[in-house]
Amino acid sequence: MRVLVTGGTGLVGKPTCDALRAAGHSVTIVSREPGRVPARAVGWDGLRGVMPETDAIVNLAGDPIAGGRWTDARKAEIRRSRIEGTRALVDAIAGSDRRPTVLVSASAIGYYGDRGDEPLDETARPGAGFLARVCIEWEAEARRAEGLGLRVVLARLGIVLAPDGGALSAMLLPFRAGLGGSLGSGRQWMSWVHRDDVVGIIREAVAKDAYAGPVNATSPNPVTNKDFTKALGRALHRPTFLPVPGFGLRLVVGEMASMLLAGQRVLPSVAQRVGYEWRQPELPAALETCVGP
Repeated sequence: MRVLVTGGTGLVGKPTCDALRAAGHSVTIVSREPGRVPARAVGWDGLRGVMPETDAIVNLAGDPIAGGRWTDARKAEIRRSRIEGTRALVDAIAGSDRRPTVLVSASAIGYYGDRGDEPLDETARPGAGFLARVCIEWEAEARRAEGLGLRVVLARLGIVLAPDGGALSAMLLPFRAGLGGSLGSGRQWMSWVHRDDVVGIIREAVAKDAYAGPVNATSPNPVTNKDFTKALGRALHRPTFLPVPGFGLRLVVGEMASMLLAGQRVLPSVAQRVGYEWRQPELPAALETCVGP
C-alpha cells in the first residue's frame, strides 16, 4: 500500500515509517519542512495533490504534551497541532476524487480523564479535564472520515516507553541521581506501552479490517505509579525513596501536574480480541530494553 504519514519524524512516527517500509508499503511523510526530511515527503499544503495516490493514512502529528508548564499559549498549541492538522487531512480526503481506504489517527488515554481504579476498555465514556477535551475534539475530527467511506481507527496511546525520548527520558535524570520517587499518593494507575507495541498495533491497524473505532494502544498490564517507580529504580539500580508530594509537583509544573497525578487503568480489549501479540507485555523487561546496558 501507499501510506501517508503525518508526524513521521517523531518518537513514534519514525519507527512506524520504518516498520511500514519493512512490511512492503511505500511511505510519504507530511512535514512542515519537507525539504529537510531524509525520505519522500510533502508539505501540508500539498495534501490534496498526493491524496489520489494514497491508500492509507497514519496521523501522528501533534506537539509533545510533556515538557514545561501548560501556559495558555502552550495549551492552545497542543490543541491546535492535533485538531487543526487532523481537520486538514480529512478536508483533503473529502476534496479528492480517489480516497484512501483507512485512516489510523492517534489519540491518547487522556480521553478517559482521571478514573481511579475503574478498568477502562474502549467502550468507556470520556472523562473531564483539558486532555480529555482535546482528545474528544481530536477524535471527532478523525471520525468525519467515516462519513467519507474510510475505516477509521482511533489509536489511544498510553505512556510510551522508548530509549531515546518521550516521558521516560524526562524521568531518567532524577532517577539516575538517586532522587526518584512516586508522585503524589503513588496509587494512580499508569497505563504504559513500549514503543515497539505502539508501532506493531499501528502497523496491524493499517492492514487489518478488524481494527476499527477506538483502540487502546497500551500494555495489557497497567501498574500503579508506585510500582512503576520501583520497577524503574530496579532497572537503574537506584533507590526510589523520595516521593514527590502533589502540592510540590503543582508548584513546579503547574496545571501539567494534573496529568502526572491522574490515573487511568486502561485495558487494550480490541487488540486482545483481534489477536495482537505484544512484544513487551511486562514492565520490567520493557524498561530493561529502554534503560539497560
